[in-house]
Amino acid sequence: MSDLYVSWADYHQKIEQLAVQIYESGWQFNQIVCLAKGGLRVGDILARIYDVPLAILATTSYGGKHNQTRGSITFGADLTKTTANLGSHVLLVDDLVDSGVTLQKTLPWLDRRYGFYIEEVRTAVLWYKDCSVIKPDYYVDYLPDNPWIHQPFEQYESQTIQDFAASYAPVS
Repeated sequence: MSDLYVSWADYHQKIEQLAVQIYESGWQFNQIVCLAKGGLRVGDILARIYDVPLAILATTSYGGKHNQTRGSITFGADLTKTTANLGSHVLLVDDLVDSGVTLQKTLPWLDRRYGFYIEEVRTAVLWYKDCSVIKPDYYVDYLPDNPWIHQPFEQYESQTIQDFAASYAPVS
């Protein structure tokens, strides 16, 4: 497995490319649900570009050193949203599909809890790895060699608040 290093500029450009791809498809949606943590930034920017409500579902499946060990999936108890009801056409967003299991299991989770409101759900990610069990509806890059993606915010997973406090300590 190779490594793919992504800068902040590249990361934001990928989100913009994803936004354009969705726009050019002609599909209209009225709600974004993002999977946090990884999809939080993607969902936030897309919600701002499209001016639609953002709902957040906290999920986790990675842990260990530098969050690089895949484990079982844990879902938050419910969506965090600012609307009374979920939209009827939902864009489900994450940063990437690695195994694809999280995205795959989120679809029935949404249906069980909010299926009454939902007419259609489509999925969108920045990176779609070949090893994924699900193919997203929208993606920017297909990665046939399944690289480990080093995203620009990962630096915060290896630093502590003490590290930051030391670097910002007043000079005497």
